[in-house]
Amino acid sequence: MPQHDTDIPHILMRFLPSILIFMLILTTPLTVWAATPIGNFNAERDLFLAQFDSKTDADDIHSVAAVGIMLRDPRLAGVDFHAVAGAYGIQEGLYIPSPQLFNLVFGERWSDAHNNREQSVKEVARQVSATLSAGGEVWVAEAGQSDFTADWLRAVRELNPDAETNSRVHVVQHSEWNESVTSPDKLVYVQQHADYQKIPDGNAIGNGTPGFRLESAELWGQALKPGEYGEIWGLARETANTYNGVDGRYDNSAITAGGMDFSDVAETCWIFGFADLEDAAAFFEEFPYRE
Repeated sequence: MPQHDTDIPHILMRFLPSILIFMLILTTPLTVWAATPIGNFNAERDLFLAQFDSKTDADDIHSVAAVGIMLRDPRLAGVDFHAVAGAYGIQEGLYIPSPQLFNLVFGERWSDAHNNREQSVKEVARQVSATLSAGGEVWVAEAGQSDFTADWLRAVRELNPDAETNSRVHVVQHSEWNESVTSPDKLVYVQQHADYQKIPDGNAIGNGTPGFRLESAELWGQALKPGEYGEIWGLARETANTYNGVDGRYDNSAITAGGMDFSDVAETCWIFGFADLEDAAAFFEEFPYRE
């Protein structure tokens, strides 16, 4: 006669450990080990480099302010960043000095490549090398030419020939003009030894990246709010107005008309996942005034 009833306890005892483990898995919250990315950027390990030529177009001055506003957004609070002033190529025209603005926006986390290029190359190369050694990636918003990037990239590769710069150093460029006034050999070097991303121009609307050029003063009311937010935009506006078109510098018609031009922020938006913003008005909606 079958003894199913008497065999049940033995069967239960045999599978009890597996049953308990399965129940524990079902009732225990899962730990998510993967870092949460911000667009293409991993805030737990990556480095963001914001490089501005500031020669000879004053659009970089407005762009510094816009990048600073983005970095103050809670969504970007954990971003490790460094900025560079004077990351220019072979274009003619005078430089636009803006140390007060860089100090206000980036604190001590910026290098002055205009006044001390060699030291700036060393500073950036050191940070890039440390990021790569720790398993992170480097994202460069090339708000200018690639000459300076080529210099620190070469220094990184000389220091560590095995550095995976081709896949882990991402250089984002939006402007064909910037490419045209980069030293040809240095542009080729960056394209060969980094992940070079050419995106649509940030001066135009409807081409796949934001168009942050506005020949109208209509948005300054939103920008010039009390506190640090307005202080950043106010100093950028004052600095740009002081140098725009002066002493043979490029006369930016949008700034001359009282408007804005932070077109070089298209790269930063692409890096952090805001490439779908249409124009300057959309930027201020996405990154509004914060007390």
